[in-house]
Amino acid sequence: MHCNKTTAALKLQQKKEHPKEKSGLHPRNRHRTRYNFSELISTAPELKPFVRLNEYQDESIDFSNPAAVMMLNKALLKHYYDIDCWNLPLGYLCPPVPGRADYLHHLADLLGSCTTEIIPVGNKIKCLDIGVGANCIYPIIGNKEYGWSFVGSDSEPAAIRSAQKIVQENVSLKGKVELRLQPHAKDIFRGIIQKDEYFDLTICNPPFHASLQEAHSGTLRKLNNLNTKRITKPTLNFGGMNNELWCEGGEEKFVQKMITESKQFSSSCFWFSTLISKSATLKNVYTALKHAKAIEQKTIPMTHGNKTSRIVAWTFLTPEAQRNWVNTRWIN
Repeated sequence: MHCNKTTAALKLQQKKEHPKEKSGLHPRNRHRTRYNFSELISTAPELKPFVRLNEYQDESIDFSNPAAVMMLNKALLKHYYDIDCWNLPLGYLCPPVPGRADYLHHLADLLGSCTTEIIPVGNKIKCLDIGVGANCIYPIIGNKEYGWSFVGSDSEPAAIRSAQKIVQENVSLKGKVELRLQPHAKDIFRGIIQKDEYFDLTICNPPFHASLQEAHSGTLRKLNNLNTKRITKPTLNFGGMNNELWCEGGEEKFVQKMITESKQFSSSCFWFSTLISKSATLKNVYTALKHAKAIEQKTIPMTHGNKTSRIVAWTFLTPEAQRNWVNTRWIN
C-alpha cells in the first residue's frame, strides 16, 4: 500500500511539472499547448467516447488505439484547419498533425529569410508534396496556415484517390490542391514536374525503413511503447502502407536519389526539402548535395516530444537568381 501511495504521489508531482507549452514545437504551431479536449469535443462530438483520464488524471486518449488516434486527428483537422470530411483507407498512415505542421512552419521561415523576413503567403506560392499519401496532410495545413497552393504526387493510385476525395469533400481545398499519380515508382520529380512549371518549395516525408521486416519491427516498438500489454502483431490501420514506411535502402538511399534527380530540375524549384529522421543519414546526404553542386543548403532541427528530426533544404539558385525569383514571383 505504501508503494502504491508513493507511486501516486510521484505521478501527481510529475503532473504538476507538466509544461503548459510544448517548447520543442515551432512558435506558430497551433498545437504547442496541451490538447483542450473540451474544445475538440465541442467541434467533433464523436471524439468524446475515446477521451479518458490518464494516470496523471489528465484528459487524453489511448494512443495505441487506432480508432482513437483517427478520431483525434479528425477533431484536430476540423477544429483548427476547417476540414469537415477526412477519412483514410484501411492500412494508410494516420499522421501526427503537430509534427507535420512544424515542418511547414519552418519552411515558411525559410522562405521568409529570402525576403525581408516577411513570409510570402497566398496561392502564388506553389508547393510540391512528394508522397502526398492518402491523408493529404501537408496541403491541408499549408493551405490553411499560409494560403499556399499544392501539387501532391504519389505512386499509389489508392492514395491519390483518397487524397482527391478529401479535396473534393472540403470546400476550403477546392481549386487549391492538385493530385498527380507518379507513373514510375522509382522516379521522384520526373513525370511530375512539367515543362515550364515552377515550384517555390518541394516537401517530402521519405520512407524511413530499409525493409518490410524493419518497418514491422519499428511499428511494434512504437505500439509497445504506447501500450502496457505486449503487442506482437502490428495494427493494420496504425502503421501505414509499405511504400509509406520503407523502400530499398531506406531514407538514406531515397534522399540521395531525390538530390540527384533534383539537379535535373535545378531551375524549376527555389527550395527542395526533405525530412531526415536519422542523424546518421546526414553525412551521406551532405556528400550527395556536394556532388550535385547545390549552391546553398540548410539543416533545420525539429523536436516533437521525445522525437528529434531535422529538415534538410537545398537550392541550385545563385544569390542573384534567388533575388530575381523573389522579385518576379513573390512581389506583385
